[in-house]
Amino acid sequence: MDQIQRKKIICRIYAALMERGYRPTDQIIGYILTGDPTYITNHRGARRVVTEVDRHELLRDMLLVYFQKGPAPLPF
Repeated sequence: MDQIQRKKIICRIYAALMERGYRPTDQIIGYILTGDPTYITNHRGARRVVTEVDRHELLRDMLLVYFQKGPAPLPF
């Protein structure tokens, strides 16, 4: 699975979480940290598809985007 496919899946999951009234960022972080799919709603099959995404690759994608945009300068 490539980065574009992972992004599409995460956007789908984000939308499903929003529709159910969750805080998507917090729920996705919980899933990434624990690997527990119950952080993700069953709505629209989001829980099923989240298990198709490798958490390490997803975290790497996020960090690459973070550093491409440029993190805040270090205080030293």
